Amino acid sequence: MTPQQIILRPVVTEKTTDLAALDQYVFEVASGANKIQIRGAVEMAFGVRVQQVRTMLVRPSKRRVGKFRGLTKGWKKAIVKLRSGDSIDLYGGQ
Repeated sequence: MTPQQIILRPVVTEKTTDLAALDQYVFEVASGANKIQIRGAVEMAFGVRVQQVRTMLVRPSKRRVGKFRGLTKGWKKAIVKLRSGDSIDLYGGQ
């Protein structure tokens, strides 16, 4: 799998923005990817050194639209901690 197939998108929320100050970044990753593949994909895509990878499965939640009931899509989340001195620019600024 290529890094683009493993890392689907960054998760940008208030909490993950606070984690970026601690050199931790959160990504939505492919459900079949393991920690070793995630580490390699982040290092290759962003040119940084990864210290730790933590993964978790986000369960689908119940939703209702009118009389129809259903579930949202479940997904896999990875919290990647970088070595000190490394950072990722998620916003593309200079």
